[in-house]
Amino acid sequence: MTKIQNNRAWWLVLPVFLLVAFSAILPMMTVVNYSVQDIFDSSTRFFVGADWYRQILHDPRLHDSLLRQFIFSGCVLLIEIPLGIAVALTMPTRGRWASLCLIVMAIPLLIPWNVVGTIWQIFGRADIGLLGYSLRELGIDYNYASNTRDAWVTVLVMDVWHWTSLVALLCYSGLRAIPDAYYQAARIDRASAWAVFRYIQLPKLKSVLLIAVMLRFMDSFMIYTEPFVLTGGGPGNATTFLSQTLTKMAVGQFDLGPAAAFSLIYFLIILLVSWLFYTAMTHGDQK
Repeated sequence: MTKIQNNRAWWLVLPVFLLVAFSAILPMMTVVNYSVQDIFDSSTRFFVGADWYRQILHDPRLHDSLLRQFIFSGCVLLIEIPLGIAVALTMPTRGRWASLCLIVMAIPLLIPWNVVGTIWQIFGRADIGLLGYSLRELGIDYNYASNTRDAWVTVLVMDVWHWTSLVALLCYSGLRAIPDAYYQAARIDRASAWAVFRYIQLPKLKSVLLIAVMLRFMDSFMIYTEPFVLTGGGPGNATTFLSQTLTKMAVGQFDLGPAAAFSLIYFLIILLVSWLFYTAMTHGDQK
């Protein structure tokens, strides 16, 4: 008996394809079009091929911003991933305290990015901010607006405060998904807490950690609003990351061709590094 194939389900997927095409593919093609043209106005443009790409690849602004971006994203991953795991391990598993902890951990994630920057901008001021005033009273010369080190530390701590909760909640869900039989076997073998973490919890968290690393890398690599509100990219260009350099080029200078080429290079860097992370972690898991 021949089974009749029903393709009606594709009509349900069609709206998704149309939405993705409208929100992602068409804007991307517009950027690609701009990246190969020299645009003077809406009616005057000339094809320049790969000239903008060559110019951007040799632009010191890209090199400096890219270095700052990799340093920042690397610091974010090195701090937030272990810290998120540690917080998830200490959270209660049941009862009212578990619900309260989940609510408290979710609060930073609900705050808009521009509000986070404003909070820390006020928090770090020496005249009205609790952090800045306390450090000044302790005799510590702290000023994120004029000191490069202070600006970097403040932006980094701000991001850790804002996004460590995401890693912790992901790890918490992964820990709760581990069957209790593993812990029962560990208790029978009298395994230590470190052995339980090393041989049971950490291997079971690999899939969750892959998601956490990918999300935090991509988000930290595209950071814009928080440091822009807090420091404006300063002092000097100390906290000017790739997204801010791109915005200045596209909006401030209105160099649409170079900005389009910059954005595509930016996108390819994120795609390449994310693929490397994914390949490394999945390859280690297969071993």
